[in-house]
Amino acid sequence: MAFYIIFKKMIRNAFVMQLKKGCEAEYKKRHDALWPELKSLLFQHGIDSYYIYLEEESGKLFAFQSLVNSNTLAVISKDPVMKKWWKFMADVMETNPDDSPLTFPLTEVFSLEKE
Repeated sequence: MAFYIIFKKMIRNAFVMQLKKGCEAEYKKRHDALWPELKSLLFQHGIDSYYIYLEEESGKLFAFQSLVNSNTLAVISKDPVMKKWWKFMADVMETNPDDSPLTFPLTEVFSLEKE
């Protein structure tokens, strides 16, 4: 009997968002209480990991995701749960007209991984 291990190539996605001044604690509080249905949506559509870091002086949020599929974000952005979350977060961060966070993609210039 042969066993095969399939390694899926993860897609790394990094971007910056802008928090509104004075909203740092509220932003963290809302993410500490992340809705279970949003968490399920992210995992179900192939986001294996998602990290957000705050640069406190500027209010810049640096986000990093590992995605299984390149169309993950397009699919999630149409989901009612995601749209509800964006509306919920719109008062604490800079957003687009549809309440989605204003994001600025980052280009990977270096990576180091243990093989």
